[in-house]
Amino acid sequence: MLNLPVYDTDGRQVDTMKVDEALFGTKVNVALLKQAIVAYHANQRQGTSATKGRGQVEGSTRKLFRQKGTGSARRGSIRTNLLRGGGVAFGKRPRDFRQKLSKNMRRAALRSALLAKMLGNDLLLIQGLSIKAPKTAVMAGVLRKLKIDRSCLLTLAERDPNLYLSSRNIPNLTVRTASELNAFDVATRQKMLLTTEAMKVLTTREGREEQA
Repeated sequence: MLNLPVYDTDGRQVDTMKVDEALFGTKVNVALLKQAIVAYHANQRQGTSATKGRGQVEGSTRKLFRQKGTGSARRGSIRTNLLRGGGVAFGKRPRDFRQKLSKNMRRAALRSALLAKMLGNDLLLIQGLSIKAPKTAVMAGVLRKLKIDRSCLLTLAERDPNLYLSSRNIPNLTVRTASELNAFDVATRQKMLLTTEAMKVLTTREGREEQA
């Protein structure tokens, strides 16, 4: 069992929460986590870069001058990649960079990312996080009291417009709900801040999946 500290909005530790690491795989699957991150990066690529080869540019196919006897380097048509306006050698073509991950692989990668954050003491739990009206200064003050000055992933149990609007202007702070989490978001942020309600949602969901 892992004992995770629970903080209030003033940065004081008020409780601890016991979490069974078996729900998150017991051991971090580094190879799968890396594969998932590479796949998420690859899936963000548009793959629309395109250049024309020598067979696609306009111009005559006539050989510019005879092969030998001119003193110049041998040369073919004006479409050659050696001349300005010619085609590109080994030019880029539109392609799909997407890499597929099965549902089980995505879930396992997320569990490994969460477990890595817990074992590295980079996951913090907070209770009583609520804002009555959108105010960036309030959310920034909470992060300052928790000594979070790096990229952070704030995870909520459900959508909260006030918390979202109070967080969107803070650099390096990303807001997600527990149902929206993925391995890429968790692994690429240095800190993770969860509400206690969001942690209960995660542990309950992982418990149901393990029983299934």
